[in-house]
Amino acid sequence: MTSSATTDPSPILACTISRDVQNFDLLIEDMETVLGESWGDLGFAEALAFFNQPEAQSLEFVALAIDDADEGDLVMLGEIIALANAKGIKVILIAEDVSPAALHQLLRQGADEFVPYPLPEGELEAAIERLKKREQQAAVTRNSFVSTDTPADGVLLAVQPIAGGTGATTMAVNLAWELANVEKKDGPRVCILDFGLQTGTVATYLDLPRRDVVYDMWSDTDALDEEIFRQALTSYDDKLWVLTAPHDILPLDMISSEDVQRVLDQARAKFDYVIVDMPSTLVQWTETVLSNAQIYFTTLELDMRSAQNTLRFKRALRAEELPIEKVRFCLNRAPKFTDLNGKSRVKRLSESLEISIELQLPDGGRQITQSGDHGVPLASSAAKNPLRKEFAKLASSLHELGKSDAEAA
Repeated sequence: MTSSATTDPSPILACTISRDVQNFDLLIEDMETVLGESWGDLGFAEALAFFNQPEAQSLEFVALAIDDADEGDLVMLGEIIALANAKGIKVILIAEDVSPAALHQLLRQGADEFVPYPLPEGELEAAIERLKKREQQAAVTRNSFVSTDTPADGVLLAVQPIAGGTGATTMAVNLAWELANVEKKDGPRVCILDFGLQTGTVATYLDLPRRDVVYDMWSDTDALDEEIFRQALTSYDDKLWVLTAPHDILPLDMISSEDVQRVLDQARAKFDYVIVDMPSTLVQWTETVLSNAQIYFTTLELDMRSAQNTLRFKRALRAEELPIEKVRFCLNRAPKFTDLNGKSRVKRLSESLEISIELQLPDGGRQITQSGDHGVPLASSAAKNPLRKEFAKLASSLHELGKSDAEAA
């Protein structure tokens, strides 16, 4: 191979990135077959520098070729993938004798395709075609995002846990997915915003990459417009838009009430339903979300920590004269219908806390954890799970209520 990413005057459409490309002779042959002379090769360190050069603007994809000897450089490989993503360059991961754990890590960091080495015949070309097809589909989705002439004035639904592990994110993710699929044709536009700047896990629950552009958006919301907001979102299965938590842990007071209001305004202007996954901590901008929300779901469990935190939560809202009437308490892992003792405990909890438990979510068992680990909604992994059925029922009732209000107006 004679082409070079730094000296060839013709536009470079792709590059191989490896410790030594001569170790991947079949990849060289396939690159020449598919691209002719319009490609180059780079080392790991060279790639990081080249991505910031003007010549890199013509790159459509890179083929990151690694073997077992490169597993000690996973941090650098992750940086290469992250920078490629930031520059809008697709990454095809070519791997030989690499451990499953290393592959999983690199794919989760944003590699778009994986092809084993030695390359199966025609597989590189097929991977490139898949990338092009996804890009075309993404373009259609982007157009659908910006093509609406009338603001949606979307319904804002927030979900906050009263204590850790009470199922708030599970509820937020699955409710958003059920709303996105509540109609067979022309369903509502749905967006989920992960406001857990430190431990937000919506990205994990949907197996989505955390993108640096999210931090950039939060850092300067004064400049926030439709295009910047769209770039910060990630599409899940072309039906659900997601603002993930930032890549790094950030202090909750990094953002202000004004920052949150601007993001909520952008989301409500473009989506019919906006689901906000809130952190368990009350912060300055909790008031902003609560004031904007039509319904503020709060998840708790049948235990002492939830009971005590609920009392403290109520006192805090009343002390600040916040609209506590918007809060809907949701009991996670509620007792079964036949559990009379459990039903009695729920009644006593409700009476002692002076709250109405309006939604009782059944225990979905191990399938809930498995669904989160696999990065798919319950509707895709366990459609008959009782918890999934409850989310579907809730989404349907909310949507019907929304349509009734719209018709009345």
